[in-house]
Amino acid sequence: MTLSMYQASVPVFVRALDNLAHVLNKGAAHASAKGVSDEVLLQTRLIPDMLPLVKQVQIACDMASRGTARLAGAEPQTFEDNETTLEQVHSRIARVIEYIQGFGPEQIDGSEARAIVLKMRSGEMNFEGQAYLLQFLIPNLFFHCTTAYNILREAGTEIGKSDFIGKP
Repeated sequence: MTLSMYQASVPVFVRALDNLAHVLNKGAAHASAKGVSDEVLLQTRLIPDMLPLVKQVQIACDMASRGTARLAGAEPQTFEDNETTLEQVHSRIARVIEYIQGFGPEQIDGSEARAIVLKMRSGEMNFEGQAYLLQFLIPNLFFHCTTAYNILREAGTEIGKSDFIGKP
């Protein structure tokens, strides 16, 4: 049996975002127990020149939503970066999951060679669909989910590898 582009993308993205929501819930409980506000937790960074927790979540969501749309050949939906509370962050994750689950296998399968052009500050990046998924999307999604996890862990949240990976 072969692995389809859909199977390698949407279910992987949904699981990563579900697990991100899970570690955020644990982070919120820890912060609440310690009297730390949502604003302070969401602005927590590992080091001064790294993006804060809220931005890590926003970028993870953007990777999943924009990536899914691009693989499907659709115009990506924009999600405004305006979350200031954990409730709003969870709402964003839920909206992104709902959005990407709206794409079916018939829209994404066969996108291995689809031309995908990203306009970056440093210039254009050109991909074919499979390379975009495997060499750009998945690594970026997991980088930002991992960084969010690490911020929460550094803040004292009792989470471990099984929280990040989740249940199969």
